[in-house]
Amino acid sequence: MRLLVVEDDPRLCAVLARGLREAGYAVDTAGDGDAALYQAAINPYDAVILDVMIPGADGFEVCRRLREDHSAVPVLMLTARDAIDDRIRGLDVGADDYLTKPFDFGELLARVRALLRRTPVVTSPTLQVGDLSIDTASHRVRRGSEEIVLTSKEYALLEYLARNAGRVISREEIAEHVWDEHFDRFSNLIEVYVNRLRRKVDRSDPHLIITRRNEGYMLRAAEEAATR
Repeated sequence: MRLLVVEDDPRLCAVLARGLREAGYAVDTAGDGDAALYQAAINPYDAVILDVMIPGADGFEVCRRLREDHSAVPVLMLTARDAIDDRIRGLDVGADDYLTKPFDFGELLARVRALLRRTPVVTSPTLQVGDLSIDTASHRVRRGSEEIVLTSKEYALLEYLARNAGRVISREEIAEHVWDEHFDRFSNLIEVYVNRLRRKVDRSDPHLIITRRNEGYMLRAAEEAATR
């Protein structure tokens, strides 16, 4: 899943981005309101972590303009302000959640996971596709009774396929949601990671990861695979 972190403190921004990447997310960053609005206009983010006190358009204004542009991207606001009026204002302009600095990074991760579960696609912390089980809180993956050990990027790719199970996902869409703005679209990195997943997830029949030539990839349910 791809996140946008909007924070004008370079040190905090770097810490947040590093921690989120280690947790398996693709992360872009912006240091001011104008950059945040530009990034959000050109990239399909799954969630935005938005500091209130940023240069240019502040976090309230950024959130308000996102909603005016009919963006439904989940927004988690970060701020040193803890006044009730500020929290009310943030929620009123369209924020989905509010976290006051200083905060525990584990709590931030939990709130991000909760925001992602509020989308129409996923309502449970556990994704189940056939006999494949993915715990989005612990990042533990099992196929039947066997636990599958994945790298953070392998996990991110598998989770995105599972969130869209039954639908063919293009290479471009995978790049937009699993990798960040530095991804080289001319590389074969996606193919490499899909093949790595196949070796780990599809060690037994039925195979779940399907390639649609010239279209993309799909994770299909075991019941469907068994009939083919």
